[in-house]
Amino acid sequence: MQNMRVSSRPGSAAIVLTQEEGMSNRLFLICSQIAEPSPMSDLPARSRYDPVAVAARILPAERRRGRGAATNASGRFGIEKREDFDDGWTREEKAEPLRTEVTLEKPKAIITRNVSPDIPFDRSINPYRGCEHGCFYCFARPTHAFMGLSPGLDFESRLFAKENAATLLERELAQLKYAPAPIAMGTNTDPYQPIERERRITRSVIEVLQRCRHPLSIVTKSNLILRDLDILGEMAREGLIKVFVSVTTLDRRLARKMEPRAPTPEKRLEAIKALNAAGIPAGVMVAPIMPAINDSEIETILTRAYAAGAREAGYVCLRLPLEIRDMFREWLQVNFPDRLKRAIALVQSMHGGKDYEAQWGRRMAGSGPYAWMIGRRFETAARRLGYREEKTILRTDLFRKPTPAEKGAQLSLF
Repeated sequence: MQNMRVSSRPGSAAIVLTQEEGMSNRLFLICSQIAEPSPMSDLPARSRYDPVAVAARILPAERRRGRGAATNASGRFGIEKREDFDDGWTREEKAEPLRTEVTLEKPKAIITRNVSPDIPFDRSINPYRGCEHGCFYCFARPTHAFMGLSPGLDFESRLFAKENAATLLERELAQLKYAPAPIAMGTNTDPYQPIERERRITRSVIEVLQRCRHPLSIVTKSNLILRDLDILGEMAREGLIKVFVSVTTLDRRLARKMEPRAPTPEKRLEAIKALNAAGIPAGVMVAPIMPAINDSEIETILTRAYAAGAREAGYVCLRLPLEIRDMFREWLQVNFPDRLKRAIALVQSMHGGKDYEAQWGRRMAGSGPYAWMIGRRFETAARRLGYREEKTILRTDLFRKPTPAEKGAQLSLF
């Protein structure tokens, strides 16, 4: 507590400590809850991304055990920025495991629309906000900032469940102007994350789609999807369903570091095999491809997935929008500090010297020599193994609107 100036903010119970020693002042907010480090501070990017600065932001291992994020920094919309510091009063106590909390969310609509020209669907459903799988690289993490929460540990431990999703879906499908087109699930958070086992919201949504004979595509990392073979099998017989299972690595230890609460790679391959054996077309998604981390496994993943029955495949390169650019550096500092500089350099070479390029057509595949090489390796391996180049087209001509007897359906005026 040396060289600290204490002051209070007008109209607030908070106390601010200003450290006057060093190149610049540092502010510390003392509040009623434990402060977490914020990588989104006002430091210049070069200072914030310095390996020493990155290492200083990382929480102790016991506080993030079994989780993917290394910090719990304030989101970009937060009024306050929090930084952890030791004031000498911390008691030596064993940290308790971070528990998962689920809050019920009641949205007014469940189908999300998009007009992005570089993705093969224009509508999607996300039964959950946040994801307990804890994949550190998940591009959906920044959306937690809209809830006033951190894209870090909050994203994987403070979840939201949309329990009225099936009712909302029936209502929206019953609208007179609704025209069917494939609905995508798993585009933001995994519909088969661990809390689905008890809450069964994803299954309730699929039941509505099956009853209405509406086409559906699913992307997941979880073998929990096998629970719903009965419904998915019926949809498959009518050409209404296709599935992609995401396989990021075949190295179980690496998967544990990247996706701590997702099923193991072997379980995912088994899911591909079981789905195809049941007549449900299941492909593989090699995503994300991370330079200097898992890019050497492209051909091996495609080979193992093909042997399991996959005949369609896709890939996405690592994306680092918003807070994810800091989280990637923090994850590398924890798990592969010797690869940090090389991995960042390769990522930036794929995005015009920046961490991320949001331009359509480039954000998922990248550009430049390294991105070109990744694309050619994937295409060559897929062609050699026999993957189909044409994509499965789902039927829309069987769609029937919910009948008035079904809950939430819109009655006809005629």
